[in-house]
Amino acid sequence: MIQAKRDLLSALGVALRQVAPDADASLTPLTPVFEAPKQAAHGDLAVTAAMQLAKSLKKNPRELATALVAALQAQPAVQQWVSAVEIAGPGFINLRLKPEAKQAIVTDVLAAGDKFGWQPASDKKVLVEFVSANPTGPLHVGHGRQGALGDALCNLFETQGQAVTREFYYNDAGVQISTLAWSTHARIKGLKPGDEHWPESAYNGDYIQDIANDFLARKTVKADDREFTASGDPEDIDGIRQFAVAYLRHEQDLDLKAFDVRFDNYYLESSLYTSGRVEAAVQKLKDAGKTFEEGGALWLRSTDYGDDKDRVMRKSDGGYTYFVPDVAYHIAKWERGFQQCVNIQGSDHHGTIARVRAGLQAAGVGIPQGWPDYVLHKMVTVMKNGEEVKISKRAGSYVTLRDLIEWTSKDAVRFFLISRKADTEFTFDVDLALKQNDENPVFYVQYAHARIHSVRAQYVEKSGGDLASLAKANLSLLTADTELALMTRLAEFPGMLTAAAQGLAPHDVAFYLRDLASAFHSYYAAERFLVDDVELSRARVALLTATAQVLRNGLSLLGVSAPEKM
Repeated sequence: MIQAKRDLLSALGVALRQVAPDADASLTPLTPVFEAPKQAAHGDLAVTAAMQLAKSLKKNPRELATALVAALQAQPAVQQWVSAVEIAGPGFINLRLKPEAKQAIVTDVLAAGDKFGWQPASDKKVLVEFVSANPTGPLHVGHGRQGALGDALCNLFETQGQAVTREFYYNDAGVQISTLAWSTHARIKGLKPGDEHWPESAYNGDYIQDIANDFLARKTVKADDREFTASGDPEDIDGIRQFAVAYLRHEQDLDLKAFDVRFDNYYLESSLYTSGRVEAAVQKLKDAGKTFEEGGALWLRSTDYGDDKDRVMRKSDGGYTYFVPDVAYHIAKWERGFQQCVNIQGSDHHGTIARVRAGLQAAGVGIPQGWPDYVLHKMVTVMKNGEEVKISKRAGSYVTLRDLIEWTSKDAVRFFLISRKADTEFTFDVDLALKQNDENPVFYVQYAHARIHSVRAQYVEKSGGDLASLAKANLSLLTADTELALMTRLAEFPGMLTAAAQGLAPHDVAFYLRDLASAFHSYYAAERFLVDDVELSRARVALLTATAQVLRNGLSLLGVSAPEKM
C-alpha cells in the first residue's frame, strides 16, 4: 500500500496540474496530499483539493471535482491500484483501493523488519532536553512523564533519520542546592523534621538522613557525570554540598536506569558562569542595544519580540534572573550545531518561553524565530485503591517515579505516561495498570503481540508450517473485511511516525498501537488462521507476523516490551 500511495500521489499531482494549469504553483491545494475519509465506509483515501481550489479558480467545487476525477482515472497508477473513484458532498473525492494495494503492505513489513517505518538518514541534528531535575531529591512522577515523553520523542526523531542528542541540564549551585546542603548538615547534627531547630525551608524526606549517614561514613558515590568521596567532617559544608549532589545524581541515575532512559550529555548550569557564557550573552544583548538600565537593574527590551512586558535581567543586587542563563544555554546549543532543539518541561515553565525566545532573537546570532521548540506537560495525579496518593515516605512530599515502577511495572508506567497529550492532566490509576484485561491499554496491546506468537507457535508445532516461507505467501488470498482493515492500519504506520515527529506528539504512537491492537483482536475473533487450506493459512500467518512486527516496532519507540507469552 505504501508503493501504491506513492504512485497515486504522483498521479494526483499530474491531475491537479491538468485541471488547474494556470493556477499559482504556490497554492497549497496544488501540493498532492491524501487525507483519511471521515468514515471508513467512504473509501481508503480522500482528496479535498477541488473544494480548496474552487475559490481561487472561481469554479464550482463539484464541477472541479468531476474534472479532477476524469484526469485521475486516465492515470496508469489509478488504473493499477484503484477500484473506484467517487465524488461525495460538495466536492470530496474518495478513492477505494484494490485489495492488492493493501496486501502489498505485508511484504513491505516483512522485508523491512525492525526498520519498517524508518526514513533514510539525514544530516539534521536535533537536541532534546528533558527531565533536567535539580539534584535535590528523588525523581517524581512529573519527571517520569518527562522521561517517557522525551525518550519516545527522541526515538521518533531517529525513525526520521535525524541525529539525536539526549541532554540532561541541571542547576548544581543555586539556592535549592544550598538548602540541600544545610538540610543534610542538620541531619548530621542529629536534628529531624519537627525538632525545634530544624530549618523551616529544609527538605524533609527520609533520603536526607541517608545522605547524612553515608557522608559520616566517608563513602564514595559515583553518578554518570561525577564522583565524590565524603570527608566525614560535620562542618565541611562545601563537602556536604558536593557529596549530596553526587549522591542524588546517583539516585536519579538509578531511577532513570529502572525506567530505561539514557542520556548522551549532562550540562551544568554552573558551567555557564564559570565558562563566561552568561556574561558573554549579556554583552551580546547590550551590544545589540536591546537592554536598558532602570532602578539599578538591567532590563531586556523583550516587548520588541512579543513579550507582554520588558524583563529584568540583572537585579539591583547584581544577581541574574533565572531566564538569563537559559538564554546563554540556548546560544550554546545553537553554536553546537543543532538545527532543532526541543525542551520538555512542566507547564509551570510557560512564562519563560517568550522571554527566552526574545533574548535569543535580541542576541543576533542567527537563531530563527520560534526556536527552540517546547513541549509542556501537566502534572500527574496518582490513584491507588481508589484514593489519591500525595506523598511518599522516602521523598516526604510527593510520589516518586520509583514508587510507581515498583507498584506496577516499567512498561505500564511508560505506556500510561505517554498515552495522553502532554498538555492534558493525567490520572495514573495504579489499580488499572495492574489489571490483566482489555481495560488496561498496555495489556491490551501487549496481549495482541503475545496472541500472535501463540498462533505462530501452533502454526509450526501443530500444522507443520514453515515461518521462513512466509515471505512467499500468496497474499491475494487475504480478502476478508477484517484482513483488509488490518492491512490498511499497518500501512498507516510510517505516515503516523512522520506526523508524530513533526508534531512533537509521541502520544500518537500509543493511540496508533491501541487502534492496531483493536484491528487485530477483531480479526482474531472473526477468522480462523490454522485452516485446512495450506496457502490460506500461510497467508494469514504472514499477515499476523507483519502485525506483530509493527506492534513490536511501535512499543519499542515507547520503551515498552513486546512479550511473546502472557
